[in-house]
Amino acid sequence: MENAGLSIEESPASGGQDSTGAGDVGVLADNIGFDARPAKLSAASCQGGRPVATSRLKRIFDIVVAAWALLLFLPLLLMVMAAIQIESPGPAIFRQRRTGYRGQIFTILKFRTMTVAEDAGEVRQATKNDDRVTPLGALLRKLSIDELPQLWNVLRGDMSIVGPRPHALAHDQYYGALIPTYAARFRAKPGLTGYAQINGFRGEISDMRCMSDRVAADNSYIDEWSLALDVAILLKTVPLVFRDPNAY
Repeated sequence: MENAGLSIEESPASGGQDSTGAGDVGVLADNIGFDARPAKLSAASCQGGRPVATSRLKRIFDIVVAAWALLLFLPLLLMVMAAIQIESPGPAIFRQRRTGYRGQIFTILKFRTMTVAEDAGEVRQATKNDDRVTPLGALLRKLSIDELPQLWNVLRGDMSIVGPRPHALAHDQYYGALIPTYAARFRAKPGLTGYAQINGFRGEISDMRCMSDRVAADNSYIDEWSLALDVAILLKTVPLVFRDPNAY
């Protein structure tokens, strides 16, 4: 499920190309402990002796669930792709850089729901009744259908079914400089859904407390991680798809 308040779309005209330069990655490194060459966290800064939410069993769980879901939703995925291209010009799926396990930068996949996007030093958070969202995009976001292409990210190993939701790089830079525990989120692969989302920490970021609560929930999940917890979070996510007031 997408963290709606932190969702940044990609411009159809950009063709999925990254626009943030090496200088921005360097600032990100300074702020949240990245080694910008390559862009990843050191084991010490990422873990600090704390638990991590990763194991072979979790990876098997991810593969099984993602493969089953892709087969189940394949007709829906094809219909949505066609509908997006009919509604407005541009690709049906866009790609954007996000931060993954141990600070590794990866390319996330998502159905295009907006007419514009940013992937640079300044980004505008998605808000309720955002005029950048297309009519079809509003429905896709409300039902979290726009996140379904990330099942492929899960199969590739970039993401997990359950874990902290990944933020735009510019948001990692900004909040990482202000919240001391922010980088500890990277002790797990980012997830399609997470502990923060099922506990209501989703939606527009109106003040720093919103993000600090979200980060605290993410770190609590990693500290207490178990496969049973992943299953419980996944089951609690399903009803939220149809009644989450913070999804927009």
